[in-house]
Amino acid sequence: MSNEFSRAAHDARLVLTRRALFQQAGLGIGAVALGCLLGDEAGAQAAPADPLAPRPGHLPARAKNVIFLHMVGAPSQLDLFDYKPTLQKFDGQPCPRELLEGQRFAFLRGHPSLLGTKFKFARHGEAGLELSELLPNLATVADEIAVVKTLHTEQINHGPAQLMFHTGFGRFGRPSVGAWVTYGLGSENRDLPAYVVLITGKVAGAGSALWGSGFLPSVYQGVEFRSQGDPVLFLSNPPGVTRDDRRRLLAGIE
Repeated sequence: MSNEFSRAAHDARLVLTRRALFQQAGLGIGAVALGCLLGDEAGAQAAPADPLAPRPGHLPARAKNVIFLHMVGAPSQLDLFDYKPTLQKFDGQPCPRELLEGQRFAFLRGHPSLLGTKFKFARHGEAGLELSELLPNLATVADEIAVVKTLHTEQINHGPAQLMFHTGFGRFGRPSVGAWVTYGLGSENRDLPAYVVLITGKVAGAGSALWGSGFLPSVYQGVEFRSQGDPVLFLSNPPGVTRDDRRRLLAGIE
């Protein structure tokens, strides 16, 4: 009987009411809450207030700026620096069917023929970089540049190919390489955007996604500088609003 009574009393102590729980564990819960508050404060202090603040890289950096030229409508790389001897061998012959089956082409109709370059190639510099006769000046500094030929994609249409080139993915929604660079390195310049986009004409293909931030915060996307009108949209005062009006508005917000 005594054993059953002791067991029942023990089980009753295990079933605590909410009030009993806070009475017996009040100090412990307070310590947990204090730890959470201090942790949040420490995390807030560690987080950079400026998302574009310069960040040190994993390795010492030698480059100070990145200038990326995306020249839509430029001559094909096959006529400039990417010589294809096998393509030259089959120049003018019908394209093999295994390259066409299951593909959807935006501009090709019927059964196309292979087309090799019409320009002469030669090796330049100590590295023997192959360049066409269209690039005589670039050939003089062949040992000072790097030509990457190891990239590969199966995207054959302009828009998806541009997305693949700039974001590493053939569909919309991924950050551009410029957004990743801005995210990773930040910027030392507080007067200009960290990522500037200069456009000389109409952007075909993937459009503004080529300098977009994708799933990154929008502060890392490229700021478009236009060649006509206001260089940057929405910075000029609208009609009827003076500079003094804008200053008073900003002063009221502050």
